[in-house]
Amino acid sequence: MADCIFCKVAAGEINATIVKRTPDMIAFRDIKPVAPTHVLVMPVQHLVAVRDATGDAGHLLLGKLLAFTAEVAGELGLDARGYRIVTNTGPDAGQSVDHLHFHLLGGRKMAWPPG
Repeated sequence: MADCIFCKVAAGEINATIVKRTPDMIAFRDIKPVAPTHVLVMPVQHLVAVRDATGDAGHLLLGKLLAFTAEVAGELGLDARGYRIVTNTGPDAGQSVDHLHFHLLGGRKMAWPPG
């Protein structure tokens, strides 16, 4: 999508600190981290939210995205102490960019409930 900031990151049009990349997925550091490790993980394909990943292809993409996020967490050394994976859908949940993405948070103890 032409006006999507995350699509521009995926296309290399906007600089980001890339943590890991495959042809279909990208992980990069959040510019306003809320934890010592705060990485955004997303598909290169533009989807607004989890609800838009429909049918077999969408479900496969979600599985790959979750597995990719776990790989990134392991490579960043978060497995030993734990980490949180969060996605927001819509403005009430705090979604500020309409491109499906997970927040990978780690490096500190997390509180519950989160919101």
